[in-house]
Amino acid sequence: NTRLLHIHYKLMWTCHAYSIMLSPKQLQIISYCFHFALFIPISNPQFQVTSAGVNNFRLSGEGKEDISISNDGWLYLQRPLDWWSSLLLLTHKKLYVYTALVREHNPAGVPFTRVFALDKDDPETPNAQLSYSLVSQIPNRLHTPLFQINPETGEISTTEDGSQMLKAREGILYSKGADRSIEALKSKFDDYCPQPKLPYEQNPFFTCVQRAEMRRSNVDPLVDPDFTLIVRVQDLGGASETALSGNTEVHIVVQQNLWVNPGPIPVEEHLRETYPLTISNEPNAVYALVQKERELKFPFQITEDGDIHLTEELDREDKDMYILVVRATDNSGNEVDPPMEIHVIVDDINDNAPECENEESVFELQEGEPVGNEVGELKAHDADKEGTLNSLLSYTIENPDGSPFSIDAASGRIQALRSLQRRDQQVYNLTIKVKDPVFSTNCKVVIKVIDVNNELPLFEKNDYGSQTLAEDTPVEHTVLTIRATDADDPDSGSSRIEFHISAGDDDGVFAVQTDGNGVGHLVIAKPLDFETASTYDLKIDARNPEPLMTGLVYGSESTAVFSISVTDIDEVPEFSSDILEVTVPENTTKGSVLLTVEAKDPEGKDINFKLDGDTYGWLEIDKVSGVIKTKGKLDRETLETLTVTVTAFETANREMHSELDLTVRLLDVNDNAPEMINNQAFICMMKPEPVIIKAKDGDSAPFSQPFTFVLGSGKSQNWGLVRIDDTTAKLTLRKKPTEDKTYHLPITIKDNAGMGVARLFEVRVCNCTELGYCYMPPGRHGHIYGTGATVGILVGTLAFCGKPEKNSSLLTRNSHMRQYPLYSAV
Repeated sequence: NTRLLHIHYKLMWTCHAYSIMLSPKQLQIISYCFHFALFIPISNPQFQVTSAGVNNFRLSGEGKEDISISNDGWLYLQRPLDWWSSLLLLTHKKLYVYTALVREHNPAGVPFTRVFALDKDDPETPNAQLSYSLVSQIPNRLHTPLFQINPETGEISTTEDGSQMLKAREGILYSKGADRSIEALKSKFDDYCPQPKLPYEQNPFFTCVQRAEMRRSNVDPLVDPDFTLIVRVQDLGGASETALSGNTEVHIVVQQNLWVNPGPIPVEEHLRETYPLTISNEPNAVYALVQKERELKFPFQITEDGDIHLTEELDREDKDMYILVVRATDNSGNEVDPPMEIHVIVDDINDNAPECENEESVFELQEGEPVGNEVGELKAHDADKEGTLNSLLSYTIENPDGSPFSIDAASGRIQALRSLQRRDQQVYNLTIKVKDPVFSTNCKVVIKVIDVNNELPLFEKNDYGSQTLAEDTPVEHTVLTIRATDADDPDSGSSRIEFHISAGDDDGVFAVQTDGNGVGHLVIAKPLDFETASTYDLKIDARNPEPLMTGLVYGSESTAVFSISVTDIDEVPEFSSDILEVTVPENTTKGSVLLTVEAKDPEGKDINFKLDGDTYGWLEIDKVSGVIKTKGKLDRETLETLTVTVTAFETANREMHSELDLTVRLLDVNDNAPEMINNQAFICMMKPEPVIIKAKDGDSAPFSQPFTFVLGSGKSQNWGLVRIDDTTAKLTLRKKPTEDKTYHLPITIKDNAGMGVARLFEVRVCNCTELGYCYMPPGRHGHIYGTGATVGILVGTLAFCGKPEKNSSLLTRNSHMRQYPLYSAV
């Protein structure tokens, strides 16, 4: 007789019907239901069918490939059952983007929008319990969360800070229910601007306002949002690392409040002026641009009228901000306004594609691991500005289709969607698309399904004895070699062995270096110090990077011990700091304390200090206390940076010493006024030419150039002085001279900080020869010439006149006018 059993089941719970043939032509049918848990171990008996006289069983119907039955009626699972359809809906569906509008000063905690997510898991289980969270807020310039989300409902509202800080784009304010037509805009334009002589449509100012208002009032949150929120939803209430997740974006535009208090506006009553009243800069101001940061690249210029020009393209990846300082002075060099600092922010554009951190990322996953276990996190980056949409990356699995893995779109975290078996497939090759709003990159990911980690790493011996080390044993010295083995699948995370010092070395003086193949080298990672610790009792653990199978724990066979004794040696004094630097103004008074050098001897012996390398005799050190003072006048124009050597040595043994360089940087003070390079010149009466005056300053920026040049008497009818560039001016004789005469003109030259003194500039107006030299009759030489000048004049005269005759006239020049080479021509 043949007895037949028919079994039908569904995931999680199973209804069964089986029949027992009581005779060759009789069949009794009985129906019942029983439950299977998800992902229970395979090959475990789940249920036994018992019936008198039954000697054979056969399965039929849906699922017979997952369940088998033995001859004695026991049901077995062939593989773990999986509620495959129970995935978070947002994991499969295309990313839905939400848009929302919020007004300024929206009350904190009052929702203005909401996101939704669905989960196809059993709603009566934690698998369908969803939790919402905010991943990021873009932009986040204030580094303060302005929005919050209800983790249970997905409702989004403003925080207390958001209620106060959210600002809409600037635009025209309308009262509630006010007309916003083009005619209303024209009326408001007339209220604030002069009555146009052109039709509105031809008035560039009105059309500019009109376009800006249209862009503001018709802003598309998808195209140009004020804020973008990245929202994550997780099942299991978000309380488990194995929770599945989905992500979406919420694009938010901030709208103006219905009414904004303009604040107090002071207006003087009965002010008699022509309206509208124009407020402008000082009309006679001269503007200069100062570079605050010492950068090689400074692509800015400014005109004397105050227009700042950019001279070349900028790249935010090179530098994202420049700081400019603008100074405004009148024609006499006096400031008309305090210097103004301008920050030039280089806005980011999306000009960089995402990049994979590794050409191929390899992860391992043990077979049979539960659904939701983390496989790894794909690393990628974008060189565009962090915290903006340009660098916001999203991750998706491109292929293969139907992959048993999911990836978090915001973080790149990869999870398993089902329990995997090595016999089904050992290696999975994934292509992950990483994209920003414009560019995308494909990253290669290899996931290896490895054997279950059911073997422990075993040390070759658990006690490595003891060893003695001298205190001065160098760092990286190998103290001990240790070995361990693991019987798990070779070349996998289950058999790879890592060594960790778990006790006896709180300061990390030692470390174990290993390649993962079971051999470790105990090395000195930090200098030994007998005074700090003279003995170490180390406990070293052997561990696998992969977790052990359930129920298996590490024991004493995976741990070894080792003892180290440190012997004392006489050591040199030690400075408390590795760097000695100080920056002081160059006008620091004599006897001022610059710093105190601190050092100590490890064995507690007395030490002294000394100073070497001070060739200018500017400094002195107290040999006992280490206090360094100034003993001479510092001068930055002589030396900008002074480097000397400080030595700390044992008082009883000067051979035991340590040296450290001290760097003293002198800050420039405005202790030098600009001065003329030459203070004499001449002008020919018959053909007057301008005289070029050049100046120099021993100080550095901002106490040097650009210079301003002013005649001491202010305006002169006879002379004109015009600045040519930062260091040069041009002196012009305005009226044609009528007599040979020497003038002494007071000229004030001021530096960039306004410091300057009047200095005399001597100009001789004279009759000149055909060669352009001042003519001086014999016997009227007002100067005594040096050897060089005399030879120059003599050679020039001989070259021009041949052999000089008695009582002939001489060509002369002032002996100080060396910037005019004609006077020493040969």
